[in-house]
Amino acid sequence: MRLEDVRSPQDIKGLSMEEMEGLARQIRETLVNTVAERGGHLASNLGVVELTLAIHRVFDMPRDRLVFDVGHQSYVHKLITGRYWRFHSLRSFGGISGFPKRGESEYDVFETGHASTAISAALGLARARDILGEDRNVVCVVGDGAMTGGMCYEALNDAGTSGTRLIVILNDNEMSISENVGALSRHLTDLRVSKGWTSTKKAVKSRLSKIPVVGKPIYRFIHLTKSMIKSAVIPEGFFTSLGFTYFGPIDGHQQASLEHTLRQAKNLDGPVVIHVLTQKGHGYDKAEQQPERFHGIPPFYVETGNAREQSRLPSFGQVMAEELVQLAQRDEHITAITAAMASGTGLDRFGRECPRRLIDVGIAEEHAVTLAAGMAAGGLRPYVAIYATFFQRAYDQLIHDVAMQRLPVVFLLDRAGLVGEDGATHHGVFDLAMALPVPGLTVLAPRDLQELRLMLRWTPQAEGPVLIRYGRKSTDLQARYPIRRFQPGRWEVLEAGEDCALLAVGSMVTTAVEVRDLLRRAGIRAAVVNCSTVKPLDTALLTAFADRPIFTLEEHVLTGGFGSAVTEALLADEMPPPRITFGLPDTFVQHGSRTQLLRYLGLRPEQLVRRIQAVLHTGEEADHG
Repeated sequence: MRLEDVRSPQDIKGLSMEEMEGLARQIRETLVNTVAERGGHLASNLGVVELTLAIHRVFDMPRDRLVFDVGHQSYVHKLITGRYWRFHSLRSFGGISGFPKRGESEYDVFETGHASTAISAALGLARARDILGEDRNVVCVVGDGAMTGGMCYEALNDAGTSGTRLIVILNDNEMSISENVGALSRHLTDLRVSKGWTSTKKAVKSRLSKIPVVGKPIYRFIHLTKSMIKSAVIPEGFFTSLGFTYFGPIDGHQQASLEHTLRQAKNLDGPVVIHVLTQKGHGYDKAEQQPERFHGIPPFYVETGNAREQSRLPSFGQVMAEELVQLAQRDEHITAITAAMASGTGLDRFGRECPRRLIDVGIAEEHAVTLAAGMAAGGLRPYVAIYATFFQRAYDQLIHDVAMQRLPVVFLLDRAGLVGEDGATHHGVFDLAMALPVPGLTVLAPRDLQELRLMLRWTPQAEGPVLIRYGRKSTDLQARYPIRRFQPGRWEVLEAGEDCALLAVGSMVTTAVEVRDLLRRAGIRAAVVNCSTVKPLDTALLTAFADRPIFTLEEHVLTGGFGSAVTEALLADEMPPPRITFGLPDTFVQHGSRTQLLRYLGLRPEQLVRRIQAVLHTGEEADHG
């Protein structure tokens, strides 16, 4: 069967195993070619082809419900649920998302993007089914990486004690597949899921229990012996102790075996865990050899696996790691913490140079922050590198465990602002609104790579917690505006101008310079200020510019952001607020290239110039957004 003819999962249910193998090959070819053009998550999707096909052949979606943890492995699901003909638009502006989207298809029943949420969501769907008296299966696919997140264990504990009918598929792509273990586990799984085994077990327990004195001890001995033998070859004890029936490990690339196990699992009432072993990047040699690199990758050449475009500048993460290594070599108290993102944040280099001082806690941001608090209380200087969007999970820990104790923890928030094609779940646009209200927290945003270096060199002397946010796209303003020192709480005037003042944060400093150049051609002299310390504000400099129209620029939501803080400060001193605060409106911004999204939001330089000119020429009242 041709992949382009698959309009829904119903179209694949009657195919033979040989036809399914051919379909799997077509899917892998489509995945590789599309991600090579669009970028995206490749290795994880190549690893779940057979598993996704098996789920859709065994279950009746969308009447049955399927939830993906994180969701970056949902491409195969999209291809066979009527989106093949739109798949070429993957992650592009106006195209289909790289994650499940409820508005995109009835088959996407729950939106995901952050890890460790699927079991909770699936349990919620199962409980809704039970309360409403519906008859449907609920399945969730959870990666072994997501299982490092504490939320998974909260959900497992709840699901196990509830006895609710739920199927959790643990997609384990780190373990090798052993034929001996696989054969034994399949045999034991067949025994456990068969009605004969279940009824026999009940009969034996019932009859032994009726034998006076020795009956119950004999049953307990048999049960204990069986459990010891099985736990020696299968890691099921944890799940069974929580109340789950455990199947596996199952070879995740054996279609028939997967379908057989899934069908048998449907016969059980109560929660089930199916342990599936898969290979990341399966079917594309470049991704098999470098699964971490091909986890999330920009457009690349299929033949070589090399990226199509190479940035001329290092990333903020690379520069951060270089500087942090130098600091650590001079100070043995400096340590680094990552939440399963050593490579993404640049800390893999720190790990190579200072292996004993890099701690990877897995997908556990809350733990990472409180761990850092404990390490700081113990005399260390921890640096915690997390994507801005994932830092949202650790807000309570930031406030109670770090800031309230004024501990010297430095938070390095990568991917702050619009990240582009990953979309709403990954834009780092709420961090300032989170951080600015926290007492004693210094909040910084470098204009470029050199200012980040200078900020990091200052941090070892900070007396309390510090948060530094920087974007995905690196910038370098050194040639035009050399910077040699950084002083917290002091802003940098890049350009003088008496007609208005552009107060910009982080990535928007470069935009403000471009706006200033365009305004100058129109005869308007605008001052440009690099507001690299977002908290505390440089109130002295802010007051100095209050005699002219002020415009603030930030790549962040307006509510609770930099513009809001400036407005509050000016009004508190009975001075006019900014004429316009430029930033993101009250909406979840979807996916697309950063340039496209900035244009869509009206934040490109030429768009900003038109609005500023309108205000200056007409005396329009303040416009926040």
